[in-house]
Amino acid sequence: GAIAVFVRYTVLAGTAFLIFYVIKRRSLLKYKIQQRFPDQKHIWSEVLHSAATAMIFAGMGIGIYYARKAGYTQIYTDISRYGWGYFAFSFVFMVVLHDAYFYWMHRLMHHPRLFMLLHRVHHYSRNPTPWASLSFHPLEAVLEFGIIPIAILFVPFHPLALFVFTAWSLFFNVAGHLGYELFPKGFVRHPVWKWMNTSTHHNMHHQRSNCNYGLYFNFWDRVMGTNDSRYEAVFEGIKERKSD
Repeated sequence: GAIAVFVRYTVLAGTAFLIFYVIKRRSLLKYKIQQRFPDQKHIWSEVLHSAATAMIFAGMGIGIYYARKAGYTQIYTDISRYGWGYFAFSFVFMVVLHDAYFYWMHRLMHHPRLFMLLHRVHHYSRNPTPWASLSFHPLEAVLEFGIIPIAILFVPFHPLALFVFTAWSLFFNVAGHLGYELFPKGFVRHPVWKWMNTSTHHNMHHQRSNCNYGLYFNFWDRVMGTNDSRYEAVFEGIKERKSD
């Protein structure tokens, strides 16, 4: 299980990095949010911090396994016990719960006293690559994963629902740190799609720090007024670039 967590992250982040920062680096440059690239030393720092985080996540996963064996969790293995409808609901519930948890935890970590202790490592990446996705201080890594051990104490989850959720979360995290904007022109002004976050949204957080705290959805940032006022203009500016 622990090795699987590490391998899954390495494959996803590594593939994204290989495509966008090595193979297609020149041909996709117009989609690069910040039109420069971080240096090798910085990328290696992201890789090493990410590796440590993947191991912490794996360790917490092992902890969940033993907590379940001891009967402390609500994890169940027979899908027919609650049915496929509940299975789908539990996944959606976890996504919405994590989105809210992340927004408020993230804002709290930007408090000056907590920032230096918990969140500064992640913000070394002012121009993030896919390897920044899990580039955390160990204490932040525990907090990032922390909603899962809490949720499974009170809410029934099938292991497959948790697996799908962690895969969704990892994919979204790598996309958010990709450094390239792949969504089409007009996405952030569309009545439905504007509620989904983009790579530009999170990239601006890494550049400016005091805005754009959300993870999956653009709900909490809109409601709390923490979207960067230039977000839509920056997104559209990237989409209007011409190829060299």
